[in-house]
Amino acid sequence: QVQLVESGGGLVQAGGSLRLSCAASGRTFSSYAMGWFRQAPGKEREFVAGITWSGSDTYYGDSVKGRFTISRDNAKNTVYLQMNSLKPEDTAVYYCAARLSTVGTSHREYAYWGQGTQVTVSS
Repeated sequence: QVQLVESGGGLVQAGGSLRLSCAASGRTFSSYAMGWFRQAPGKEREFVAGITWSGSDTYYGDSVKGRFTISRDNAKNTVYLQMNSLKPEDTAVYYCAARLSTVGTSHREYAYWGQGTQVTVSS
């Protein structure tokens, strides 16, 4: 099992940047593919980015390609989401998630979730 805790959310103006972190407990963090998802009020949970256990491959949702970057540090049991050129439509609760397989783009494929961190982008 793995437990996840997100941090780094907040209020930022459009065009600004934020860096989210997700700290994982457990000795087997490096065995998990990690994903970032987001959910805005009244909307379904949306895939934002994913990274393989080794960090060698990354995947992004179409709406964030070229603006967001996912990375991980297995020595620190942490995955990051660097968000640049933020837009008001990026406003959502951001969740990190883990699965013992390759990266998936559906929230239904992930067994472990953090509690989420709010990101609000003002226009």
